[in-house]
Amino acid sequence: MPTLEERIADQTALTPAHSARIRELLAEWQLLSDLSFADLILWIPKRKDYQSWPEGHIALAHIRPTTAATVFANDVIGNELTWGSNSRIDQALSKGEIDRDTDPELVGDIWIKEEIIPVSFEGRVIAVISRHRNAELMRSPSRLELNYREIAHKIYRMVSEGTFPIQNSIYRSESAPRVGDGLIRLDQNGKIIYASPNARSAINRAGWRGEVEGFNLGEIIESVKPRIGTPTDETWRIIVSGKSTRREEFENEGGIFDLLVMPLIEGSDHIGAIVLIHNVTELRRRDRALITKDATIREIHHRVKNNLQTVSALLRLQSRRVEDPTAKAALGEAVRRVASIAIVHETLSTSSAESVAFDDVYERIVHNAIELSNRPIKVSKSGTFGIFDSQQATPLALVITELIHNALEHGLEESGDELRVEVAQELDKCVVRIIDDGVGLPADFNWDQSSNLGLQIVKTLTENELKGSINLSRVNNETVATLEFKI
Repeated sequence: MPTLEERIADQTALTPAHSARIRELLAEWQLLSDLSFADLILWIPKRKDYQSWPEGHIALAHIRPTTAATVFANDVIGNELTWGSNSRIDQALSKGEIDRDTDPELVGDIWIKEEIIPVSFEGRVIAVISRHRNAELMRSPSRLELNYREIAHKIYRMVSEGTFPIQNSIYRSESAPRVGDGLIRLDQNGKIIYASPNARSAINRAGWRGEVEGFNLGEIIESVKPRIGTPTDETWRIIVSGKSTRREEFENEGGIFDLLVMPLIEGSDHIGAIVLIHNVTELRRRDRALITKDATIREIHHRVKNNLQTVSALLRLQSRRVEDPTAKAALGEAVRRVASIAIVHETLSTSSAESVAFDDVYERIVHNAIELSNRPIKVSKSGTFGIFDSQQATPLALVITELIHNALEHGLEESGDELRVEVAQELDKCVVRIIDDGVGLPADFNWDQSSNLGLQIVKTLTENELKGSINLSRVNNETVATLEFKI
């Protein structure tokens, strides 16, 4: 069965520009649904091209209001209407006119009033919106409901004239204020005609006392003394005048407030605006707390890295003063291990997340191994590690360091054999193979009985920290160390 997108592509005449316009409308129509207290259905005419007469309509989208109960128990997306089965939708498509003079119809136990709005773009009707609301709830509307419905009618007129949504607006986002957060209605001069209870609460929280209607919104904001750092290139009277679409925040001692200004247009005339206002004080404080926490964590990693580098430098100085070869080798191994941990912490200290791009860490581990080696080394790598949590990155860095060092010290000969590292991601598992073609394992090698400290470190970290397994084997004259662990 074809998907809805395939049906739309096959059965409608939408051009890429028309599809983009409809996506812009769908990004905004929660506003329309909430202001209307109504379910909205978007119908696309079924036809091969704009010269053909439509066969009917197909429902592309359906949205329910957050300000009222839905009148539909089920989604209608994908439903089809044949031409003539709903004359109001047909006429809106043909004439490009809004039809709201309809009588309620009984659907189940609810009397539903249906209104039809054409969606115009570039002089052509490209879709139709049907608006469905409970007629019983319309009989004694409150002042809030009357204002919301009046605003909705003006915006629907803009939809039918092709001036809503405003093209190339930058305010569309999931975080934008909604109708329920608080709505202010302005006249053409920027004065407040109506403010919802939530909007009044936000303005009062900002420091304004008394009535708001009849006052200029920009003057109110300037009087409550926004904190320095909010927009200063334009006055607040201009920003919230309603002449253009704006998304701004202002902050003062009372809190932080997100404002979304949307102009209302009739023909070519500016007739007012709506302002959605959301008190985001707690949200921004949490955001700032997270930023502070991230900065603190990065600083901690930075200091740990510095301390580790200091320890590494002290061990290296000590190793230069030691003449016993065994002690010198032990200090050298300690330097290498501390340096590997420092590499991970240095990566974390420059990152904003508690995760590590491990391929970068690997390259630095290899570079460090080459620097500490006293002979030429040829190292190759296939595959990528990707991103690991810091809790896995540190033990993984140590394990790989030990395996590479073990191959360099005990596997490869002075002539300089090749060391290969192969990385593979298998579903939720990572497999790392470190292969050398050197002298190989001793015939009597036993992992559990080995006195090699590096190998014991590898086994302990693999099983306890990575929750994985490690295996050493001889395959085709090559020594293969295979590390497996869950990502």
